[in-house]
Amino acid sequence: MRYGIKRKKEKQGSIARERIEKLFIEAEKAFPKEPALSKRYVELARKISTRTNTAIPRSLKGKFCKKCNAFLVSGKNARARTRAGKIISTCLECGSIRVVPFVKEKKDKIRKAR
Repeated sequence: MRYGIKRKKEKQGSIARERIEKLFIEAEKAFPKEPALSKRYVELARKISTRTNTAIPRSLKGKFCKKCNAFLVSGKNARARTRAGKIISTCLECGSIRVVPFVKEKKDKIRKAR
């Protein structure tokens, strides 16, 4: 790959990350008034991510449903439960379930205690 093309792709990726973050901020602002608009913002962010082959930041990955693209807010349209070292997150719009282990956090606590 030539130098100029590589630089252009890096710039594209950074612009895409900025736009994805802005769209999630706007989705968070719009959710109380218009949940449909926040869902559209999430759809746009995911479309940018796939088009530019840029990963959605880890901090934002848990804020939307991968099945229906809904922006998730605990208590409003999402349920979060803990069981056996896992966080079980349920989208109340489509019913999809996501299970995220939190073993790493426990290991960090054990290491700090030693």
